[in-house]
Amino acid sequence: MRKIWIGFSSVVILSFIALIWVGTEIYQTQPPIPDLVIVSETGAVVFTKNDIQTGQNVWESIGGMEVGSIWGHGSYVAPDWTADWIHKEAMFMLDALARKDYNDNYDNLGVEEKAALKARLIKNVKTNTYNHTTKSITISKARYDAIKQNSGYYATIFSEGHEQYAIQKGALVDTEKLAQLNAFLFWTSWAASTNRPNETYTYTSNWPHEPLIDNTITPDSQIWSGFSVVLLLLFIGVLTYYYIRNHEKGEAVVQPNEDPLTNILLTRSQKSVLKYFIVISLLIGLQIILGILTVHYTVEGQAFFGFDLASILPYAITRTWHTQLAVFWIAATWLATGLFLAPMISGKEMKYQVFGINFLFSALLVIVLGSLLGEWLGVHQFLDLTTNFFFGHQGYEYMDLGRFWQIFLAVGLVLWVIMVGRHVLYGIRKNDDTKHLLIILLISVIAIGMFFFSGLMYGENSSLPVINYWRWWLVHLWVEGFFEVFATVVIAFIFLRMKILSAKTAGKASIASATIFLAGGIIGTLHHLYYSGTPVQAIALGATFSALEVVPLTLMGFEIRENWNLLKSNQWIQNYKWPIFFFIAVAFWNMVGAGVFGFLINPPIALYYIQGLNTTAVHAHTALFGVYGMLGMGFIIICLRFYSDRKWNNQKLKRAFWFLNIGLSAMVILSLLPVGIIQAYTSITKGYSFARDAELLYSPVVQTLKWLRMIGDIIFSVGIFYFCWFAIQETIYCLKKRN
Repeated sequence: MRKIWIGFSSVVILSFIALIWVGTEIYQTQPPIPDLVIVSETGAVVFTKNDIQTGQNVWESIGGMEVGSIWGHGSYVAPDWTADWIHKEAMFMLDALARKDYNDNYDNLGVEEKAALKARLIKNVKTNTYNHTTKSITISKARYDAIKQNSGYYATIFSEGHEQYAIQKGALVDTEKLAQLNAFLFWTSWAASTNRPNETYTYTSNWPHEPLIDNTITPDSQIWSGFSVVLLLLFIGVLTYYYIRNHEKGEAVVQPNEDPLTNILLTRSQKSVLKYFIVISLLIGLQIILGILTVHYTVEGQAFFGFDLASILPYAITRTWHTQLAVFWIAATWLATGLFLAPMISGKEMKYQVFGINFLFSALLVIVLGSLLGEWLGVHQFLDLTTNFFFGHQGYEYMDLGRFWQIFLAVGLVLWVIMVGRHVLYGIRKNDDTKHLLIILLISVIAIGMFFFSGLMYGENSSLPVINYWRWWLVHLWVEGFFEVFATVVIAFIFLRMKILSAKTAGKASIASATIFLAGGIIGTLHHLYYSGTPVQAIALGATFSALEVVPLTLMGFEIRENWNLLKSNQWIQNYKWPIFFFIAVAFWNMVGAGVFGFLINPPIALYYIQGLNTTAVHAHTALFGVYGMLGMGFIIICLRFYSDRKWNNQKLKRAFWFLNIGLSAMVILSLLPVGIIQAYTSITKGYSFARDAELLYSPVVQTLKWLRMIGDIIFSVGIFYFCWFAIQETIYCLKKRN
C-alpha cells in the first residue's frame, strides 16, 4: 500500500504545481484592459477601462453565459458575441474600403481586389497597438466607424429583443448600460483579433475561426492535438495491460448466501436524511420542466406554443435555473448519501448529527430558493450591478448564483465535511482492514469542502481569463475531480458492506482508481481554457493530460461486465438489482458520454472549430446526467433499499431506468448530435460565426432536427416521472414505518 500512496501523493502534488504554474501565467499574460481606447486620427476617446469592466458586469447581470457566449463559453441559441462582433466589424470595414476604392460592395469584387482589401483589414485589426506606458489602445477611424455600427446593432437587439436569439424585449433598456455592454463586447473581440506581443497569433490563439482576418488554427493547436491522440492510444494499451494482469489478483471473498444488510442497525440521523430525497425528487422534476421550456425557446424563440412566456421567464432565466438545479440536486444527492452512510462507517451516531442534518436541509432550501429568486431579479434588472453580483446573477454557466449564496453554500459544505469527516476519522482510528479505503474517502470529503472555495477566488471586477480559470477549478475539479473520487470510494464501501468485495481489494482499487483519474483530471482542467485568453501552455498541458482523462473511461466495459456478473452471483443480490443497474448505466455513459463524446471536443484541433456548438451539448447531457445524474439516482435507491423493510415492486424503477436511458440516447442521436455535426461542418468550411448564425439554426433541416428532439425529451420525461414517483413514495413509506 505504501507504493500506491506514494503514487497518489506524487500525482496530486505535481499536478497542482503544474496547474498553479499555468494559472500564474494566465494572470501575467492575459489580454490587457486598457485605460483608454482612442481613435488614432482624432484622439477621441471611444471607451475607458471603467466602461469595459462595468460592461462586463452588465453582461453578467442580463444572464452572461446564459445569453449567447463569449470566447465559446455559454449557451447556444444566441450568437457567440465575440465571433459575431468580429465578423460584422470585418464585413463593415471591407465594404467601406470596397466602396471607397471600387465603388462597390466587397462581395461583388474579384479575387485580387478582395485579397488586397483583406490584407489591409488584417493589418488594421491584428496589429497590437496597446501602449504599455499610457495603457491605451489606438484604433483607426475606419474601425471606429465599424464599432459605432456594431454598437447600434447590439443596442437594438438587447433593448427591443430578438426572437431568434430568444432575447426578450426590454432585456436591457438603460442607454448607459447598453454603451458599457458594447465596450465589453468590443474588448472581447479585440483580444480575439489582435496578435499577442511578438507573436503571430491572437490572445485567444486565433479563436474564433474567421477567414476574413486570417484567424485560423495555430500550429501549436495542431501539434498538441496529434500528440494527445498518440498519448491516448499509448496509455490505453498500458492501462489495458495493467488491468488484465492485475484485476483478478484481488483478495478472494466468499460471498454470503443471505443479505448481510438485512438486519442493519439504522439511526435517527439516517431517518433525518430521508427528507432530502423528497426535495431532491421535486428539484429533478422542476429541472426537467425548465429544460422543456428552455429547449422549446430554440424553436419558437419568445413563446411556448404561442403563449408569451418570455416576458415572465425569459430564456436566460429558464436555462440558468435548468443548469443550476441540475448541479443542486446532483450535489445534494451525493452529500445526503455521505450523511446517510456516515453512521455505517463509524458504527455509531455522534452528537448533534440530527441537528446538523436538519440545519443543512434548511440551508439547502434557503440557498436554492434565494438564489433562484435573486437570479430572476437580476436578469429583470431590479438590482444594481454590485447587489446583483452578491445576490443576483453572476453570469457564469454552472456558477450563476450570487456571491452571497456561494458563501452560504461554502459554509454549509464546511459543516458537511465536519459531520461526515468525524465519522470517517472514527472509522480510521479503528485501524482495521478498512483503514486505507476510509483514508481516501476522508481525503475526498475534505477536498469537496475545500475546492468549492475556488469559486470565491475572483472578484466583481476580475478579468474574464482569471474568472474562467477559477470557474473551471470549481466546475471541473470540484465536480468531475473529487466528487468522482468520493463516488468511487462510496460504491466500494457499499460493496464492502454487502461482503462482495474485500476491504483490502476495495482500498487498493479505490486509491489506484483515484490516482489514474486525477493524473489526467487535475491538469486536464486546462482543456476548458485553450482559447480563453490564456497562454499556449494551457493548450500544451491541457491537450496532453485531458487525453489521459479518457484512458480509464475506455475500460468501463469491464466494469459493466463485472457488475452484470455480480447480479447473477447470488439470489439475494437481486434486492439491489436496480441500484446496480443505475451503476451500470453510469459506467456506460462514462464510456460514451464522458469518454467518446468528451474526447470528441477535447483535442485543441476539435475544440477550435466546435466549442460552444451542439456537440458541446451532447457531451454536457450525456456526461452530466448520464454519469452524475444516474449516479445520484443510484445513491438515492441504494439508501432507500438499506432503509426500507419491505419488498419492492420494481415496475416503476424498471420503467424509470429504461425510459431515462432510451430517452437520453434518442435526444442525442435524433437531434443534438446531427445539429452539432451540421454546425461543425459550417464552422470548418465558412467560419465559426456562421455556425452560430440564426440563418443556419432556423434553416428547415435544423428546425426539423430540433423538433425531433421532442421524441427523446418525452421518453426521458416519462422516466423522470417514474423515478420521482418511486423515490417520493418509498421515502414517505420509510418515514412513516421505520423508527
